[in-house]
Amino acid sequence: MTSPKRSSRPQPAVVFASIFVGIFLLHFPLLQLPYFWDEAGYYIPAARDLLLSGSLIPHTTVSNAHPPLVLAWIALWWKYVGYAPVVTRSAMLVVAAFSLLGVFRLAERVANTQVAIASTLCTALYPVFFAQSSLAQVDLAAAGLTFWGLCAYLEDTPVQVAVWFSLATLAKETAILAPAGLACWELLRFAVPQRFVPQYWTSDVGTAAPGCPVERSSTAASSRIPPLVLPLLPLALWYAFHYARTGYVFGNPEFFRYNVAATLNPLRFVLALGLRLWQAFGYMHLWLLTVGMLLAMMWPPVQDQEEDDGVERSRIAIPVQMAFLVVVKMYVVAMALIGGAVLARYMLPAVPLVIIVGVSTLRRRLRYWPAAVAVIAVAFIAAWFWNPPYGFSPEDNLAYRDYIVLHQDGERFLEARYPNAHALTAWPASDELTRPWLGYTSRPVQVVRIEDFSLEQVLSAAEFRSHFEVALVFSTKYEPMRPLLDRWKTWTDLKRRFFGFHRDLPPEAAARILGGQVVFTEERKGQWIAVIEIQQAEILNAEIPPVYNRRW
Repeated sequence: MTSPKRSSRPQPAVVFASIFVGIFLLHFPLLQLPYFWDEAGYYIPAARDLLLSGSLIPHTTVSNAHPPLVLAWIALWWKYVGYAPVVTRSAMLVVAAFSLLGVFRLAERVANTQVAIASTLCTALYPVFFAQSSLAQVDLAAAGLTFWGLCAYLEDTPVQVAVWFSLATLAKETAILAPAGLACWELLRFAVPQRFVPQYWTSDVGTAAPGCPVERSSTAASSRIPPLVLPLLPLALWYAFHYARTGYVFGNPEFFRYNVAATLNPLRFVLALGLRLWQAFGYMHLWLLTVGMLLAMMWPPVQDQEEDDGVERSRIAIPVQMAFLVVVKMYVVAMALIGGAVLARYMLPAVPLVIIVGVSTLRRRLRYWPAAVAVIAVAFIAAWFWNPPYGFSPEDNLAYRDYIVLHQDGERFLEARYPNAHALTAWPASDELTRPWLGYTSRPVQVVRIEDFSLEQVLSAAEFRSHFEVALVFSTKYEPMRPLLDRWKTWTDLKRRFFGFHRDLPPEAAARILGGQVVFTEERKGQWIAVIEIQQAEILNAEIPPVYNRRW
């Protein structure tokens, strides 16, 4: 017979439908946007190859060995609904809603329904999660499946643990970090002599109700570890298949060098570790929750009145918090060690765990905790639109929309004015111009590609200016007007050495070096794009077009 407490919990289907409707309405103005950055550079071409040829290995772009689960999901939607950005983004919103349902179930399992609602809301509004929700990338899907796997781990259901974590690793290979960390944690907990372990570590994280752990046993350990190790099998089979088809295991050699070989430097690891800790606990106004949680610890737990006795609000069981900490630590350390770009989306499996613990602490320690959660939610929404005073990736908030609109305007201008010209530009605009199915142009534009618009690259391009008639230059990195940290030359030098930092030349400077004239320019919140006509070349247009200057 179902207990009254369990029967009062909301039905998963109702929660999923509510979440999906909510995030769909929030993302509705963004659903028609063309593809952005890594979407255009890899994920959409790879999914399109799968749709058209049935090949799990892309051939119109260089394979980076990511498992194909998310690409297959997108291709399936294209096949039965149609190829369009709105279809792609709707498919990804389904994934985001399912991921948020995983957050809800996990928070409800370890705390209660109130904490689950607040944690799910904060996660959905967190700028990085919000921006990634409709983008065709794999990190959010891997994070969502990890939440489901972690929930199954806490409920001690071995088959579900193996299935969810296996699916997570087939969404992205780095998802193996969570089950690997938990397996090591299980080994540590049951291998270390009990007299050396604090008493609150010696209870089981599964089978008991939240806050009521049971005593540990070697039988429980032996039954939990195999499901956590099993996800290595499908990942190994994928890599074996990839090697058989391409001749290399972990992506093409350049991809492996950039993300692994070039990152194994002690100083870089320390710097990246600091950045990962910031992304896990402070990035995009997350520090408000972290600081609020720490300050709330100064107050005693709230006593809820029930009849004549006060009942202290419960906390998340310590073994559960330790399991969360293991997953967060695994991602912080591993993502500091590997990954050429220190992108915040790589930390999506860790941040919601921090949010759940933070919200639970606020509820336990503050009587008016909903007000604190409301402040945090408003701060997260503000971070959708407000760019921080330091360099960040535009995919971490709505700056990605500004990027897309800029490139739509600039590339449509270039296509209309110079339909037969060769255009000098850099990635990802080079893909946007040559692949009309990405949504930026109506026909392919011939391009001459350089790496970026730094002084060195533009000087190099000027030596073969006869090969192009026009240049499309744009900001390849966000740079605030008054950078907070770049005033320190040492930090700038370290970023240039370890994280690929460079400064793009402004359009006027690039035009002088290339021997051209700026004929179109547009700017939005620190990002810009410009079209430069190379005056030495013979352009089909007899008259020099007027300069278009837009500033937002």
